[in-house]
Amino acid sequence: MRVIGTAGHVDHGKSKLVEALTGIDPDRLKEEKERQMTIDLGFAWLTLPSGEEVGIVDVPGHEDFVENMLAGVGGIDAALFVVAADEGVMPQTREHLAILDLLGVKSGVIALTKIDLVEDKEWLELIIEEISELLEDTTLAGSPIVPVSSKTGEGLSTLLEELDSCLKKTGQKLDIGRPRLPIDRVFTISGFGTVVTGTLIDGKLRVGQEVEVLPPGKKAHIRGLQTHKKKKETVVPGSRVAINLTGVSKDELSRGYVVTIPGWLEPTTLVDAHLQYLEDAPLPLRHNASVKFFSGSAEVMARVRLLDRETIPPGEEGWVQFRLRKKVALVRGDRFVIRRPSPPLTIGGGLIVDPHPRFHKRFRSEVIEGLRTLAYGEPKDVILQFLKIKGLSKAKDLVRRSNIAEDEAAFALEELVTSGEVVVLDSEFQKRKASGRELASSELYLLSIDDWRRLKGKLVSLLRGYHKEHPLRKGMPRSELKSRLQGRIKELSTKLFNEMVVRAVREGELIEEEATLRLPEHSVKLAPHQQILANELFATLRANPFSTPSVAECEAKVGEEVLSALIEGGEIVKVSADVLFLKSTYDEMVRRVIERLKKEGSITIAQVRDMFRTSRKYALALMEHLDEKKVTKRVGDERILR
Repeated sequence: MRVIGTAGHVDHGKSKLVEALTGIDPDRLKEEKERQMTIDLGFAWLTLPSGEEVGIVDVPGHEDFVENMLAGVGGIDAALFVVAADEGVMPQTREHLAILDLLGVKSGVIALTKIDLVEDKEWLELIIEEISELLEDTTLAGSPIVPVSSKTGEGLSTLLEELDSCLKKTGQKLDIGRPRLPIDRVFTISGFGTVVTGTLIDGKLRVGQEVEVLPPGKKAHIRGLQTHKKKKETVVPGSRVAINLTGVSKDELSRGYVVTIPGWLEPTTLVDAHLQYLEDAPLPLRHNASVKFFSGSAEVMARVRLLDRETIPPGEEGWVQFRLRKKVALVRGDRFVIRRPSPPLTIGGGLIVDPHPRFHKRFRSEVIEGLRTLAYGEPKDVILQFLKIKGLSKAKDLVRRSNIAEDEAAFALEELVTSGEVVVLDSEFQKRKASGRELASSELYLLSIDDWRRLKGKLVSLLRGYHKEHPLRKGMPRSELKSRLQGRIKELSTKLFNEMVVRAVREGELIEEEATLRLPEHSVKLAPHQQILANELFATLRANPFSTPSVAECEAKVGEEVLSALIEGGEIVKVSADVLFLKSTYDEMVRRVIERLKKEGSITIAQVRDMFRTSRKYALALMEHLDEKKVTKRVGDERILR
């Protein structure tokens, strides 16, 4: 399904031409009928000689209504550019052509209307020559010029053939599965409720589907769909569509809003873009100038920040950042136009390269280089650049932000992962030999290799600081490392943290022991004076091995840090909150208890006490410890081997 948009100066016969071609009068408003002048967007449709049905958006040509014109030409496939033969090129002829050029409309046919009013053939030849010169250096350069008369019908069949030929050379609108319909009209129909119209891009919509209207975020359902007044169950990209919505009222909607599927598109107030400043602009564009910003059917006031120069002279280009006064739903690759607010005049436009950027400092070469990549790079370069900007990202969010078709994104991601430029934080990903397509639609976290190295650096730095602070501890508890990392990484789930640790361990940056993490070079070493205290404690424990001093008494001898190091190092075993033994003593006690159990079948606390000539306190602590370690099991007052 295709859409053609008219363009041209006021009173050059756009609406009459549409009516002559389609039999439909696109002027629907009472005021338009009275003034015989198009004020707002009009719509019609026709069947081309090839049998293809196309929609037509008829736009106003008067300078007072250029902004209404902008709401209608954003999604067109080709332009029907109208110039009256009796007047030739006029101010809005030039402005409309500049707008089509800025919006990247590359296909079109020029209709030289009202030839029935011109008898001088030389005059017609001059007008045709003037139009050809005007089209040079624009996207419509070389477009066919067809003399026509809406009154007599002369040239209309040739015009239809040229439109047919033009559209055959124009590719169909892409379906990337993320449908958007910029609203250009909102109204109600008795018995049906709220209806919106627009040109559908980027995906399909179907009856019964839940949709979201942005930027207000209103949820609704599609009750009905129409294209050219025919009911449809599903509509495809490039269609002129009327949507009957339930769940929202007419008063909640407005031109410039976007109907889409929920959960992927986020409105913005900050936009990075490449700007082409028109040669006809009366003054250079200065930093922080106030402009009117148009994209899709949206219109909003904005400030334009110049990122790579102090001013942009007429006829030159620049990298800019727009601060929009209100939120607009935009994606990378959308086109835009800017106008001077007063006196109103179209002064430039271009390409949106990042609809959710950071606030940039000016004159940064790395920022400009990144914007060039986003504007002109291959899919893998674009994805990698967005990953560098955003940092840790879910794969599917990265694909959406890049606004690249999933097939292309899948191939690009597979290439990036294979080359090592992108790291997948999922230990099972490589084992499963997952495809790029699976990755592109997944919630797996990705990092550029540079960001992964920086993240590993953070982990190493945190552990190095911990080792310095606690030299006698074997390592940092995993939970503490996660907590310290939490403030540096948003949405750090336990699963994501575990995947980071697994990868860092696999790469030899960390060593994991039980529930602690340490650097490979870290080991616990007592200072000479601490070793003397430890030796004295060992002697004390050997003196009465089965009735040792309490934990508090041992700490008093050597200090909490040294005692913890001896326990972590395995030289002392802590069997309860207040009982500990030398490792050699502990091993002997466990061996003798197990031998007794194998021989006798069971043992009591009293028997353990008597075996080691100690008190019930130590015997009970040992057996409860062995229960916990699942060596023994309590049955009544006795223990048996598990």
